[in-house]
Amino acid sequence: MPNPLAYLMLAAWPFITVVLFRRYEPSRALIISLLGGYLFLPEPPAAFDLPLFPPFTKHSLPAMTAFFILLFSKDQEFRILPENRIAKGLVLVFIFSPILTVLNNGESITWGLTYIPALGIKDAIALPMQQFLFLLPFLLARQLLSTRDTQQELLTAIVIGGLIYSVLMLIEVRLSPQLNNWIYGYYQHFFGQSIRFGGFRPVVFLYHGLWVAFFAMTAAVSAFALWRMSEGTSRSKYLFIGLYLSAVVVLAKSFGALLFLMALVPCVVLLSRMMQIKLAIALAALALAYPNLKAVDLVPQDAILAQFDKIDEDRGNSLRFRFMNEDALLERAMDKPAFGWGSWGRNQIYDQVTGELVTVSDGRWIIVFGVYGWIGFLAEFGLLTLPIFLLWQQARRLSETQITPLIAPMSLILAFNVFDMLPNATLTPLTWLMAGALTGYAERLRHRKTEQRKRTYEMKWRPIL
Repeated sequence: MPNPLAYLMLAAWPFITVVLFRRYEPSRALIISLLGGYLFLPEPPAAFDLPLFPPFTKHSLPAMTAFFILLFSKDQEFRILPENRIAKGLVLVFIFSPILTVLNNGESITWGLTYIPALGIKDAIALPMQQFLFLLPFLLARQLLSTRDTQQELLTAIVIGGLIYSVLMLIEVRLSPQLNNWIYGYYQHFFGQSIRFGGFRPVVFLYHGLWVAFFAMTAAVSAFALWRMSEGTSRSKYLFIGLYLSAVVVLAKSFGALLFLMALVPCVVLLSRMMQIKLAIALAALALAYPNLKAVDLVPQDAILAQFDKIDEDRGNSLRFRFMNEDALLERAMDKPAFGWGSWGRNQIYDQVTGELVTVSDGRWIIVFGVYGWIGFLAEFGLLTLPIFLLWQQARRLSETQITPLIAPMSLILAFNVFDMLPNATLTPLTWLMAGALTGYAERLRHRKTEQRKRTYEMKWRPIL
């Protein structure tokens, strides 16, 4: 169980966020508060669980505090909904569709000795609130991180966070994942999953070693993206940081993060901005189509498993376990395909006699699909991938110099993150920050093109004096 320090840190973070907003520009304060909270605050079960409210955790407290600061700020106009109609509709569906999930799950469930009650009015109140808190980083980033300078600040902060975290990661690689236990009094996952390749996989203060490795990979790719756009002495600095963080990713012992690093770095370094965005679109489209492909048995599971078995038998068995659970949970989800089974583990499968849980939900897509159905899946994954499509729509007729250089690598990082959410649940506040920043920039491009057309029209029809 978490110790008092864990709850003290959670309670103190809103006050730290207020100080950050008083000291820095809103964009920088937002980045530091959300990224710092994600990296250094304790994971659940450390949370404030109040009646009728969703649990307040490190994923919601920083964003909620920033939201209220901006909401009541006299100097900052806050427009909560996106301008794009599709994005606006997805936001509303994302927040309010759980009400329909609750209405569609008014029956209790019994699996042997396990009894799961029906969803009721409390869930109809708490679930939309939970979704709103979940989405706040996206809404805030769209407002505050939509310019070149703020996006450079975001990637720079990720790199700095990666450098700080690398020290903690190296400590755990040597001594085993104990920092969360030493500081907050508990281990946040199963220790056995931290033993890899005869050594230890760092976890630090995140949920799992996969999350730590993915963040380190993101920091390394961000360093290479900043290296490509930098000049003078900054280039050599970012190159060294990128190489160092790449070595840290190797030591993190995550096969998926290492594959992503090997794929992303050449793309960020060598491809043009539009080619990077096109590749991001392909990955985003594949992630959106995956449930359909899975439902009609078009995912070549046997071929994929054969390739993984050739690389490493343990990784092949891990992926085989994921596929087996996906198949079982997808069959369960198809009993309520539109709005899902709702919360409290109703989407899972239990032993008919003992009532013990027999399935494991690893991928974010199968979790969302089982809990909120097709509607919830399309709302969440649609919000995460839509900015990539909007960027391509707005930027395809522009030259390379007319779009900021960091938009392309950010699109790729976001697309790879969404793609990783097929086997894993690596959706974090950082994912939402990038999606929101890209959505805001796409809106800026649209405004710019509208203003250009308006000026062209005025010049064409201006009377000759």
